[in-house]
Amino acid sequence: MELTATIMKPVLYSCLLFSFWLLSFLSFCEAADRQGEILHKLLMSGRSEKSRISSSRSWAAGLHGSNPSTYSPVCIEPQDGEMEADEIDALPGQPDGVDFDQYAGYVTVDQKAGRALFYYFVESPRNSSSNNPLILWLNGGPGCSSLGYGAMSELGPFRVNSDGQTLFRNDFAWNNVANVIFLESPAGVGFSYSNTSSNYDNAGDTTTAIDTYTFLVNWLERFPQYKSRDFFIAGESYAGHYVPQISSTILYNNENTNQTVINLKGIAADDEIGDIDIYNIYAPICLDSSLKNGSHGSRLCMDRSATYYSTYSKKYHSKWSDGDKDGRVPVVATRYSLNVLKLGVKNGWHAWYSEKEVGGYVVEYEGGLALVTVRGAGHLVPSNQPQRALTFISSFLQGTLPPSTP
Repeated sequence: MELTATIMKPVLYSCLLFSFWLLSFLSFCEAADRQGEILHKLLMSGRSEKSRISSSRSWAAGLHGSNPSTYSPVCIEPQDGEMEADEIDALPGQPDGVDFDQYAGYVTVDQKAGRALFYYFVESPRNSSSNNPLILWLNGGPGCSSLGYGAMSELGPFRVNSDGQTLFRNDFAWNNVANVIFLESPAGVGFSYSNTSSNYDNAGDTTTAIDTYTFLVNWLERFPQYKSRDFFIAGESYAGHYVPQISSTILYNNENTNQTVINLKGIAADDEIGDIDIYNIYAPICLDSSLKNGSHGSRLCMDRSATYYSTYSKKYHSKWSDGDKDGRVPVVATRYSLNVLKLGVKNGWHAWYSEKEVGGYVVEYEGGLALVTVRGAGHLVPSNQPQRALTFISSFLQGTLPPSTP
């Protein structure tokens, strides 16, 4: 097995570089609606008993069990030399003057099943703070690529030019303030795979959480210099499940617990919305037949519409969105969900600013939870409002609310 993996590695990276653009483009043209649509269908289905994606209660019971002594530690594989082997010299078509290091490769999460997760990792610029935190980014779906979606069209260091062959720098990339891992999860998404086909049929929240935890433990052995960094988990759409459940898994391994709440109120008018882009309700429908895909066209045609995004960390919790444009996961529904928690208000609803303009609105609750909206954003905030997204995440990483003055 190891010999095969070693021999295949040069071939793998040749295929990776050749396929990079195809995956990125397909994530726009074929999977642009999938992330929110799958989440919507799941919520509207009433989460039937036949669903492979369990409720948070049964998920927690299945993962942790009633007897902590039954827990088996994850297997840590030797990682010597893997970091150096994963380093990327340059992506095809990338611009000159790239001042940060980037890596890509596989981390095996189940040796017996032959299951491995693919990651793309970008460090902060070499002349930036050596103490910048580490962020794990996850796209939702389930089934959407964090490489083609998050990395290449939202918060990554590059965007794809319209020629489909070259890249340009994203001035508002999150690696300006953090080191970011884009993880393809679960197995079967993007370049992640399993040699046991039944893994694809049986995937769900439980296996995703366990595999991601196993990935992190082994990845940190591969990149031990990040073991002492502040660590954050971030994601969008269905990652609103992944993030707290992975956080719970981490906390469980430190003898703690966690939980999450979902509320359907706020999207009751779903059947009356008409023919609009539910992820950016004020955006024009794409009428260019050369770009058209599905009922609403390519996100390339609509200037890379934006995101509902939720993010959690070990020391501060925040959910952010903009109900003004995102009809799939509107801010109204989020506020209904937060009302269930019955938290006191620490800092009332007020505007925050980015580049001397109102960037959105924020309310801070007792207990370290805040709701932050991003003005002018729909379902893909880092794509549609990249500067405001960077302002937000920069404040978040510092443990503060976004600026309340221009």
